[in-house]
Amino acid sequence: MPLSFPIIDPVAISIGPFAIRWYALAYVAGLLGGWFYAKRLAAKADLWGGLKQPKPTDVDDLIVWVALGVVLGGRVGYVLFYNLASYLSHPLEIFAIWRGGMSFHGGFLGAVLAIVLFARSRGLNPLAMLDMAAVVTPIGLFFGRIANFINGELWGRPAPDFPYAVVFPHAGPEPRHPSQLYEAFGEGLILFIIMVIAARRFGFRRPGLLGGIFVLGYAVARISAEFFREPDAQLGFLFGSSVQALSGGITMGMLLSVPMALVGAGFIVMAVRGYTRPRTAIEAA
Repeated sequence: MPLSFPIIDPVAISIGPFAIRWYALAYVAGLLGGWFYAKRLAAKADLWGGLKQPKPTDVDDLIVWVALGVVLGGRVGYVLFYNLASYLSHPLEIFAIWRGGMSFHGGFLGAVLAIVLFARSRGLNPLAMLDMAAVVTPIGLFFGRIANFINGELWGRPAPDFPYAVVFPHAGPEPRHPSQLYEAFGEGLILFIIMVIAARRFGFRRPGLLGGIFVLGYAVARISAEFFREPDAQLGFLFGSSVQALSGGITMGMLLSVPMALVGAGFIVMAVRGYTRPRTAIEAA
């Protein structure tokens, strides 16, 4: 017996023509949660070794840079990776971000660029700042996927025999995997626990290590979730129609996650071998 989709208004607060959606609140919760935890990480001198610590005001300013990077990168990524033909036909729709359409991979690249530029402007180590951001990012991923579920979007593949399948209101009568919740669990909760443990164990003394762990961990979690998530309607399967990846059922989410996994593994190796550690930090250790 499939579960009924909980009817939750996607608009959390409405005052006249002014409306605040759960998805927007998810972004706010992710940024505020990340900001709070990042300030705690920045204040712990033992985590930084010989690297320059960011000041509390640096963390405050960084949040603004990251927010802009996520929004701009996420939108550009969605336009380029998921719906380019449609936006080329209607270019003004690119700016209609209130209608939805954000790519994590694009938002990730936008945030990385923003953090690197910010770190250089403040004389901070870019890789160490990326490491700090990597520890707190799963907070935003968790809330974002919960908002996806509330909106009844990005639903899973048909699962008529799965006892906890959900009939989503805009996905037809078929029971489907609640893949948004799978992603909230894997990309959000589990990855956050891994990053917290890694931060306590390694700190930021090996720049790029925590960032590599996050990127590799996200890629693995996302590829796993893609086996349960319905491909985007405008793209479908990229190289076939089978559910099994080895039979050709590759999705865009899988494809974009493969280079992430390789980059993450590469940074882990370089950081462990000490290639990313500045000489001044090595001398101070």
